[in-house]
Amino acid sequence: MNSALHRLALLAAVVAFAVIILGAWVRLSHAGLGCPDWPGCYGHVTWPEEPHEIHQAAQNFPDRPVETHKAWKEMIHRYLAGTLVLLVLALNALAWTRGRDQSGVRALAGVLLGVIVFQAALGMWTVTLKLMPLVVMGHLLGGFTTFGLLLWLIWKTSTRPLRPACRALAPFRVLILVALGTLALQISLGGWTSANYAALACPDFPTCQGSYWPKMNFGDAFVVWREIGVDYEGGVLDMPARAAIQVTHRIGAAITLLVLGILALRLAVSPATRGSGLLLVLILATQITLGILNVLLHLPLAIAVAHNGVAALLLAMMLSLAYRSTPRHH
Repeated sequence: MNSALHRLALLAAVVAFAVIILGAWVRLSHAGLGCPDWPGCYGHVTWPEEPHEIHQAAQNFPDRPVETHKAWKEMIHRYLAGTLVLLVLALNALAWTRGRDQSGVRALAGVLLGVIVFQAALGMWTVTLKLMPLVVMGHLLGGFTTFGLLLWLIWKTSTRPLRPACRALAPFRVLILVALGTLALQISLGGWTSANYAALACPDFPTCQGSYWPKMNFGDAFVVWREIGVDYEGGVLDMPARAAIQVTHRIGAAITLLVLGILALRLAVSPATRGSGLLLVLILATQITLGILNVLLHLPLAIAVAHNGVAALLLAMMLSLAYRSTPRHH
């Protein structure tokens, strides 16, 4: 059973990573409301293309004219996300119908199913609540959570023996967990920054609007629950509030760099964990570089999407360290 589960979990993790990348592409190309209804698109299984279909869509959704270049992006994302749901259902069917449960695989598969169902609901609410920031951020975090749970399932069902570095990672476990928590908070801040369209609130680096501490409105910046019925596409916050979000994200990035950097250097010093330390340094340096380039080049789509993808890789690296340093695996 574990062999088949392992292969299916690998496939699902690849699809989950693709969903994260595609979701970032949809969000950053402002196609999140490319289809104003759910699960269809202007009442279609695909999206309206023919002139009469576009005309009918305009009649049915007068407040949201058809933009085909946005609609097809959103629907492709939904198709891929739907494929992931089916894969998670298959994982659960396999886990619960074959053999004995080993190492809590069934429980993990059940949690994964619960997360993916809630993630689908968040996808619907993203549309029906018109990109409400809390929902958009939750949808992003749900994607990362799904990816992380699938990775954990891959490792649990692997038949390969644990690497010798696992025992050597045990002394670093507390620091690994602190670093993982720090990274999770920073990913959440990144999601909040994106959901509130605050990525370009500071067009310069390392300063923000020519100052290290510009005019900021923290009172509005982190209001979690906002009015229902408002169209949040493009953001509704004033510039001082967006600047507050961006500056907070930058402070979080500095803290994350410090914590993960300390962990990476400590791992690199030990011969048994040097490979893990150097890999962490490489991924961390790439992510920081992409973040800076996003500002200096004014958020080019390719770099912004890559920033999301490398964040997922960084999470995968930290989860791998957390898994391999768990005492029960020794």
